Order: sequence, then C-alpha cells, then structure tokens
Amino acid sequence: MRTSTLVAASVVVAGAVTVAVAARMGSDESAAAPRPSVSAPPPQRVVLPGGPGDEAVVSDTDQVKAPDGSTFNGIDTTFVQMMIAHHEQAITMANLAPARARNEKLAALAERISAAQPFEINFLKGWLKERGLPENDPSHNHATMPGMQTEADLAALTAAQGAAFDTKFAAMMTAHHRGALQMAGDVIKGGSDEKLREVANEMAVEQGSEIRRLRQVTGG
Repeated sequence: MRTSTLVAASVVVAGAVTVAVAARMGSDESAAAPRPSVSAPPPQRVVLPGGPGDEAVVSDTDQVKAPDGSTFNGIDTTFVQMMIAHHEQAITMANLAPARARNEKLAALAERISAAQPFEINFLKGWLKERGLPENDPSHNHATMPGMQTEADLAALTAAQGAAFDTKFAAMMTAHHRGALQMAGDVIKGGSDEKLREVANEMAVEQGSEIRRLRQVTGG
C-alpha cells in the first residue's frame, strides 16, 4: 500500500510537470484547450442485485463493494464511464492520420494510439459490467470533459491534409491527453478502488509519454 501511494503521488507530480511543459506549446485560447475538470456526482442510493436466493441490497454509490470485495466510489464510477468516451474520441482522431498525415513519425504515433486505447476501453467496460453499472450516465455532459474536442474541431481536423493536419492533430491530441492526465489525477486522489488507481497511474504515464513524443516528432 505504501509503495502504491508513493507511485500514485509521483505520477500526479509527473503529470503536473507534463501539463506545464505541454502548456508551453502554445497559449492561444482555442477549441483545443482543455476544459474544466469534471467532478463526481454526489452519492446516490442504488439497488444491488443479490446472488441466487439472496435479496437485493440498497447502498450508497460511494460505499459499494465489487464482487471481489474491493470498494469503489462515485469518483471511480464517473472516471470509468467518462474515460470510455474520452478514449473513443482519441481513437476517432487517431484513425484520421493514415490518410492525412505527412509526418510519418506522427502517423506511427497515431497508429499506436489507435491500437492501445481499445484495450483500455475493454478494461473500463469490464470494470463497469462486473459491478452492474451502465457504460454511460445520461447526466454526464461529455463535452465538458477536460481535453474533449468539439464537433467543429473534429470537422476541421477531418478536412485538413498534410502539414496542416499534422499541426492540428498534434495540438488537439496534446490537449486531449492533458485532459486525460487531469482526469487520472482526480481518480488517483479521490477514488477508492486500488486497482483502478493503478490503472489511472499507468494511463497518466502513457499519456504523458505520448505528449512528449508529439512534441518530438513535430519539433514543437
């Protein structure tokens, strides 16, 4: 537990440094800039189905135990539900690169994003399924998630080609990853599921590495 705590703390600090470095890429206020962090909803009463012959149990969303006995709270649940949509948008952007990017190294990085994030999405969906939770909460406004790009941003990226695409893609994906760092930091600090905090740590390290790589391949 002590080791996990130290790792989590180090990643939060590393993420903060990465965000500060990435921020120096440009200070223009555009649709690609990260939006305010999303806080978890207040605890709500939920009905948990029991096993065969057992009665259902009513509990609070911040005091729920998973089938394996681990606890999780509303911050954990919100992070998982929203990170699914967050990753899906990153994949959408990355899938545009093969037909549009001029920079071969940037295209290769986009391919890496397209290949890696579906595995994380599958883990997140499995986490929700094991706990009997929906993959999406209708009350969530995905557009307000940190780093999420607008439909206009995505349309402009889709229309871009060559060097213009490379520049726009690097800026948008950097902002998107910075948002993921922020969300990972939220669950590391406020979540109660130990495994999920470890996964958030790994996500933060990966996203920070890709931000640095984007700078390297574009000379930013």
